[in-house]
Amino acid sequence: MQKNQKVLIVGGVAGGASCAARLRRQDEFAEIIVFEKGPYVSFANCGIPYYIGDVIQEEEELLIASPELFRDRYNIDTRVNETVIGIDRTNKAIEIRKENGETYHETYDYLVLSPGSQPIKPPISGIDIPGVFTVRTVPDGRHIRQWINEHSAKSAVVVGGGFIGLEMAENLTERGLEVTIVEFADQVMPPLDKEMTLPVLSTLEAKGLQVVLKDAVTAFEQNNNQIQVKTKEGKSFTVDLVIMAAGVLPDTQMLLDSGIDLGEKGHITVDNNLRTNDRSIFAVGDAVQISNAITLQKTVLPLAGPANRQGRLVADVIAGKGRFFRGVQGTSVCGVFDITIASTGLNEKYLSNSGTDYGVVYAHPNDHVGYYPGATPIFLKLLFDKASGRVLGAQSVGQKGIERRIDVIAMAIQMGATVFDLEESELCYAPQYGAAKDPINIVGMIAANVMRGDLHIIHWQDMHKDNGIVLDVRDPDETEGCIFPADKKIPLNDLRSRLDELPKNQPINVSCAVGARAYNAVRLLMQHGFNASLLSGGASAWFCINGKYPDAS
Repeated sequence: MQKNQKVLIVGGVAGGASCAARLRRQDEFAEIIVFEKGPYVSFANCGIPYYIGDVIQEEEELLIASPELFRDRYNIDTRVNETVIGIDRTNKAIEIRKENGETYHETYDYLVLSPGSQPIKPPISGIDIPGVFTVRTVPDGRHIRQWINEHSAKSAVVVGGGFIGLEMAENLTERGLEVTIVEFADQVMPPLDKEMTLPVLSTLEAKGLQVVLKDAVTAFEQNNNQIQVKTKEGKSFTVDLVIMAAGVLPDTQMLLDSGIDLGEKGHITVDNNLRTNDRSIFAVGDAVQISNAITLQKTVLPLAGPANRQGRLVADVIAGKGRFFRGVQGTSVCGVFDITIASTGLNEKYLSNSGTDYGVVYAHPNDHVGYYPGATPIFLKLLFDKASGRVLGAQSVGQKGIERRIDVIAMAIQMGATVFDLEESELCYAPQYGAAKDPINIVGMIAANVMRGDLHIIHWQDMHKDNGIVLDVRDPDETEGCIFPADKKIPLNDLRSRLDELPKNQPINVSCAVGARAYNAVRLLMQHGFNASLLSGGASAWFCINGKYPDAS
């Protein structure tokens, strides 16, 4: 890049701020100006629910970098409370509106768009009445905290059961409010497969929250000093405040007449340099439509991690360095009270609709060895390509060690790894951290056995398919009084001597607690001529899928 180039960046936070700082490190002489329509150029919006919940007590802790820091450390001009309202691509200039309403123009050599996203506000009657909030900025968090304190709030409705909705529901509950979640889908955390979210639903209900699924809010009405929330299915809730957490849309209204190519929902389309259809204009962050690293299809992913990396990459491209964005795979994590749910890559909903020939295995190991105190179960789901064994996605839920396992699989996906690589992964082991066979190894081994033909897997929705029977090989003390739907119970240690009790003309689908004993039983039965399959994940998976997590006994 030539000296004294002028680079304008629209929007700070993760994408714009990281681009500005990286560009200064790459080019000491560029003129860099950042425009942020809000009062803070760089803040931790992911921490706002925890600020509302009083986990983070001081607003200043959410502020990452001030205009003064950008000026003094980086020689970057940051202008807060200034909104970019238009782009003149012919003259390479933008129009800016100040807080007082005055407008002016700035020219550019390069323009970086990082406008972010805005909360979805459906056309619901009464959505703008006092006490109905969205959660996106630091002032949003401040106003919600003030409302709770000034109104001595004791109840709330959260509209939406995704990441922000669940985090807000948790934090409001921890502050002593009675919380109801209303979610349009038939599950919380809609991006994940339904069975993986059922432990979350059980936890929410155990903590006293009311969760309303397959319903939608139709109206908000002022009711004395409270808000009446009405739904499509005829339900009504009278509460002290409402949190709208129904998702986000790109904040790209300013681009509608600019000639910049936008996707169907207003996201900015870019190439693998994150360059728009105008070679002088780049775009990063929530407002960008990028490629999925696995499918190579266009997608959107409003997360801080990808936005930060995109900002750095664009800075390098402007500085003349050859960089390409490899795409996203959707690695995410969410804490809900005492459990964690995380995922990476593709989910089964996508794979089943795409026609991909994929495999699924479940495992239910402990986060560390059972003989060391404090071991807790991990519910882990792995998706892979049945032809090559390539890892396509994973989801996990549990109390401890969840994010560590998903991070490992996320890197495996990024490197094009297969289930055989997971099987052979060499990971940290000490009794308090894991096991000699880590959960990563276990799901890899199960999937590798399937790939090699050593194991047939069947899933719970198919357990009685083709007139199959369910064989439970747990010990009697485990099965007594258990509601698990087994047709036959034979402890593994007795199986060889009782083979004559089993039919050879029917499929036998074998289960135990987590799948280990059942695998041994399947191998025994297959070699004796039985049509045997493993019910993936064992009884623990069945109980999780049926909302009984974590007690699978």
